[in-house]
Amino acid sequence: MRSNRVLFTVLLASIARAQTPTPQFEVVSVRPSPPAVDDWQKIGVHIDGAMMRCTYLSLRDYIGMAYNLKSEQISGPDWMSNAKFDISAKLPEGAPRNQLREMIQAVLTERFKLESHRESKEFPVYVLSLGKGPLKLQESAPDPSLPAPSKDVHVAVSGVGSGSNQGSYVDLGGGASVSSSAGKIVARRVTMADLMNSVERYLDRPLIDQTGLKGIYDVTLQYSLEELRNVVRSSGSPRSIPDSAAEAFPGSLAESFAALGLKLEPRKAPLDILVVDHAEKIPVEN
Repeated sequence: MRSNRVLFTVLLASIARAQTPTPQFEVVSVRPSPPAVDDWQKIGVHIDGAMMRCTYLSLRDYIGMAYNLKSEQISGPDWMSNAKFDISAKLPEGAPRNQLREMIQAVLTERFKLESHRESKEFPVYVLSLGKGPLKLQESAPDPSLPAPSKDVHVAVSGVGSGSNQGSYVDLGGGASVSSSAGKIVARRVTMADLMNSVERYLDRPLIDQTGLKGIYDVTLQYSLEELRNVVRSSGSPRSIPDSAAEAFPGSLAESFAALGLKLEPRKAPLDILVVDHAEKIPVEN
């Protein structure tokens, strides 16, 4: 009799889990992004209370947010990187932030009719690890007036930002920011996850963090002309940068990390990938 009661309890728990609804936004709007004005464009994610606003992000970006994947781990047609969309959504009252990914997944399924499956594939990657020398990474000075940087959702370009041919600026909230211009990346009050997301855009392969560093840092890095070209290529921009501009980019990310006591090196590693079987170019109307 006791074993029957245990089996019945397990069965009820299984049914309850199966009937648990997928977390969804209370209200959501999906629209094609308007064209840039004077070469400037706000890019990224901003969460203010119950409102989430995402601007000028591709379907590939949204899939990366929803499933915690890097761009290279998403296999699909080229238009998924080129077409840009704005999403405005309201979280249900009291909804925990850790349900954001599932809510974005629901938007992708309902509005873009996303269908996909998982595979595993070996990739050329870069690994960032601790070097043999002393660590010279500078931790940010404590500021009790500022909240801790958000760790809820990370994307290649996260926060609220703007960009032009001359550079870009991303506000990550909580006093954290990443700006880029004139061959330099200047990051303030960033976690290693924030820094990796920002730096990876300059590399031609996925970046894996093996430093184990958990602090909040102020970091200045230099990037090369070829690393800037990686950013331009990944954005889908037709703009080209002439070789004559190389003198304006005397450093590189590997050299900058080495000066901080970190090591950036190429390797190979297996990564999970999400293969897009179907997605609509035009999302379902609001």
